[in-house]
Amino acid sequence: MSSVYRFQPDVQLYDFAKLQQQLHAAQESRVVLLKKALGVIDQRLAQAFYDGADIRDLVYGRAWAMDQLLKAIWSLFEWPEGEIALLAVGGYGRGELHPKSDIDLLFLLKQDDDGPVRDQLTALITLLWDIKLDVGQSVRSLNDCEREARADLTVITNLSENRTLAGEDGLRQEMVQRLSTECMWPSAKFFKAKWQEQIARHHRFNNSEYHLEPNVKSSPGGLRDIQMIGWVAKRHFQADSLQDLLSSGFLTASEMRILEQGQCFLWQVRFALHLLAPRAEDRLLFDYQRQLAMLFGYLDTDKRLAVEQFMKRYYRVVTSLSELNDVLLQHFEQALLASSAPAEPPRILNRRFQMAEQFIEARSPDVFEQQPFALIEIFLLMAQHPEIQGVRATTIRAIRDARYLVDEAFRRDLRARSLFMALLRSEGNVALQLRRMSRYGILGRYLPEFGHAVGLTQHDLFHIYTVDAHTLKLLKFLQVFRTPEAEQDYPLATRLIQHIPKLELLWIAGLYHDLGKGRGGDHSELGAEDVLRFAKQHQLSLRDQRLLVWLVEQHLLMSMTAQKQDLSDPDVILHFAEQVGSQMHLDYLYLLTVADLNATNPRLWNGWRAALLNQLYAETARTFRRGLENPIDPQEWIAETQQEAMALLINMGEEPEAVRALWSTLDEDYFLQDAPSEVAWHTQGILHHQRDEPLVLVAAPTQDMREGGTKVFIHAPDAAFGFAATATMMDRLGLSIHDARFCTSRQGYTLNTLIVLEQDGQVPRDPARLEEIRLEMVRALKDPEQFPALVQLHTPRQLKHFTLPTQVYISNDANQQRTLVEVVTPDRPGLLARIGRIFVEFDLLLQNAKIATLGERVEDVFFVTQRDGAPIADPDLCLRLQQRLCDELDRQAGR
Repeated sequence: MSSVYRFQPDVQLYDFAKLQQQLHAAQESRVVLLKKALGVIDQRLAQAFYDGADIRDLVYGRAWAMDQLLKAIWSLFEWPEGEIALLAVGGYGRGELHPKSDIDLLFLLKQDDDGPVRDQLTALITLLWDIKLDVGQSVRSLNDCEREARADLTVITNLSENRTLAGEDGLRQEMVQRLSTECMWPSAKFFKAKWQEQIARHHRFNNSEYHLEPNVKSSPGGLRDIQMIGWVAKRHFQADSLQDLLSSGFLTASEMRILEQGQCFLWQVRFALHLLAPRAEDRLLFDYQRQLAMLFGYLDTDKRLAVEQFMKRYYRVVTSLSELNDVLLQHFEQALLASSAPAEPPRILNRRFQMAEQFIEARSPDVFEQQPFALIEIFLLMAQHPEIQGVRATTIRAIRDARYLVDEAFRRDLRARSLFMALLRSEGNVALQLRRMSRYGILGRYLPEFGHAVGLTQHDLFHIYTVDAHTLKLLKFLQVFRTPEAEQDYPLATRLIQHIPKLELLWIAGLYHDLGKGRGGDHSELGAEDVLRFAKQHQLSLRDQRLLVWLVEQHLLMSMTAQKQDLSDPDVILHFAEQVGSQMHLDYLYLLTVADLNATNPRLWNGWRAALLNQLYAETARTFRRGLENPIDPQEWIAETQQEAMALLINMGEEPEAVRALWSTLDEDYFLQDAPSEVAWHTQGILHHQRDEPLVLVAAPTQDMREGGTKVFIHAPDAAFGFAATATMMDRLGLSIHDARFCTSRQGYTLNTLIVLEQDGQVPRDPARLEEIRLEMVRALKDPEQFPALVQLHTPRQLKHFTLPTQVYISNDANQQRTLVEVVTPDRPGLLARIGRIFVEFDLLLQNAKIATLGERVEDVFFVTQRDGAPIADPDLCLRLQQRLCDELDRQAGR
C-alpha cells in the first residue's frame, strides 16, 4: 500500500526505447543486451542509494525499470490477442522492488489450456533465467486463480496486489471480480485468517521486536506488519493508499506519518542489506550491523558504539510500528468482527472509565486532556480488575495523543505519584500493566530514565534484549514467581516471594537495576542515584530508600559470587554474608538475581546456575542463623562431612577401616569442596575399582531434579596433561564444562569432579550418553600426554564478529594459599584445553575452576598452585603467565 507520495519515473535509469530497438534488431545477442541493461540499472540504483536519493524513488524506481524491461521482453514474442496477460503480483504488484527481491509474475490465461502459448512461455521464461533475473512466476488460468485463491490464504493475498504489465488488461479485471469479497474470502474471514497468520509469525520471533539479529521484513514491527494493514484495508475498504485510510477515518495524520517514516527507514535498511549481502537478505545479521551504522552516518562515542546507536534507532522504529499495528488491527476487528447481537451495557468502573466487552475504555474522548492523572489511573484499574483483557483501540489512540501531558508538572502531581505507587502495591499483574504503560509510551515519560533506555542495546551476544525489553522481562519473571505453576522450575523463588515484606520494592528495584546503562560510568551507581531520587519523590521511608539503593547497587553481587567464587570456602560465604547483611536483604537479592539472569538471555539460565545460586543462598542463610559473629569453623565443616559420608557408606556395606585408610591419603580441602553424598559416591567407586585404568564415574540428576548438572568424577594417576586431555575430550563430546574441582592424594592420584552440560544447556541424562562419556574419558586419560592435538571445531558465525582482547588478572588468595587466574576472552572451541596446556607449560597445578560463558565471551576463574602446593610468589612468573595466556588466546580468536 502506497502513501500519498507519488513516484516520478526517472528515464535516466536506462534508455528502454533504444533497448527495445536493439532487442528486435539483434536476436542473437539478446541475453548480452539484457544482462548489460540489468547491470547498468543495478549500478545506477546502488550509486543513487549511496548518494542519498529518496528511498521511495529507488524502491518504486526499480519496479518501474523492471516494468519497462519486461515489457520489452514481452514484445519479442507473438501472443494471441485477448488470451493472455502478464501481471505483476505480490510486492512487485504494489510497485515496490528492492535490489534482490523476487519479481513476482503471473502469466494469466483466459482458457485453461496453455497449448496456444506454451512455446512462447517456455522461451520467455528461459530468457528470464538466462539473464539471471530473480523471478518468481506462475502460469494460471482465470479458473485456476479462482480455485487456488479460494483454497489458499497466501494465494488470495498475493493475487490481490496486481498490475497489468502487458497483454489484455480485461483479464486482470475479470480476475479481480472473481476474487472479490462477494465471491470469496469476505473481509471478516480474510481479516481473521491474516491476523492468525500474523500471530503465528510473531510467535516465531518470541513476540518481541527485540532480537540480536532481527528480520526487517518478518519480525514484529517489520515490513510485514505494515503490509498486513494494507492487505486488510484493501480487502475491506478497497483502499489503494494510506490516504484512503486517512479519508475513511481509520488512520490519523500522525499515524500516517509513523507508517510512512517507519516504512522509509525499514526500506533503507533492507535496500542496504540487499546491496551488502548481495542477495535477498532481510536479517540484520552482525555481519552487516556495523557496516550499516557507518553507512547511516553513526560514529562511535565515549558512551555508545555507532552500531548501538543505529540499532537503538531500529528498535524504536519497529516498536512504534508494532504499537500502531496493534491499534489499527483492533480498529479493524471492531469494524469487521463486531457481533450482530446487541452488546451488553458497559460496566462503569468510575467517573472516567468503563469496561465494554472485556476492554477498558474512556467514558469521554477528552478524559485525559481534562484529568491527565487518568493516564496512570487506567493501568491501576486494569491491575485491580484482571478480567479486563486490554484497552479499547479508541482509548489507546487517546492515550497516545495525550501522552505529551506527562511532563515535569505531571511527575510532581501527588495524584499521579499516588496512583503509580498504588499500581506497584496492587495485588494484580503489575508486570503486565507496566509493560502496557511502556507499550503506549507512558512509562518512558513518567520515568525519563526508563525512556532513555528504550531501544538501548549492547552490541554483544550476552545481552540479547534492549535495556527496556530486558527490564520488562525481569518484571515478568517476578510475576511468574507469584504463580503456583512456577513452583516446579523455581521452587525457592516461589516460596520467598510470598513472604517478602514489601513486594513494591522488588518491582522498583527491578525497574531501576539497569537504567543507568548507556550514560557513561558504573550503571549500578547511576541506577542507585536514580532509584533514590524516585524513592524520595514518592515519599518512601528512609529504610525503604536504603534497601532500594542497596539492591540496585549490588544487583550483580550474588550472580558474580556464585559464578566466580569458590563456594566451598567458608571465608567466601562469610564475606558474602557480611556484604548482604541480613536475611531480608538476601531474600530480595535472590529474587532479583534469578529474575535478572532469566531475563538477560534464555541460554544463561540452566540447572547448574540454579544450583549455584541455591547453594550460595542456603550457606548464607545458615551463616545468618549462626550469627555473623560465629562463622563456620572449617574443621567443624570437615567433621560433619566425614560423619555424614561415613554413615552413608556403612549403610552401603563398606568397612569403616577401609574408608578411613583411603581418607587418610586425602587433604582436608577435599572434604570442604564436596558434599557428603559425593564423598560417599567417590569413596565407594575407588574402593571397588580393580581395573588397571583410570576410574571415571558419571551421574546425572534424576528426572525430577531441575537443578544441577551431570557430574563426572575422575580418579587417575596425576598427570601434567590431565586437564588439557579432559577438556579436549569434552569438546569432542560436545559438552561444556561449567565447574571443575581438583584434589591430589598423597599417593599421587587426582580426584577431579567436573560439572558438564550439553552445548544447549541441557543436562545429559540418557544412559547411553552417560556411558559414552565414561568410555571416552577413560580412553583420553589412559595416556593424557599422548592425547591428540586440540580438536578443531568450527567457530559459530556470530562469535566471529566479537574479538575483544583477552584480559588476564592474577592475584593470590592468602587464606587458601593459592593463586587466582581470571581469564576474560572471546568464547572459542577448545578454549579450556588451550588454557590447560599453558598451565602445564608453567608447571602449575589446577585446584579449582569456575567456568562462566556470557554470550560471546567467557569469564573463567582458575585456582592454581605451583608444584610444591604454594601460590605463585614470583611477579615475573605472573607477568609471563599473563602474557602467554593473552598471546595464545588472542591468536586463537584471530586478533
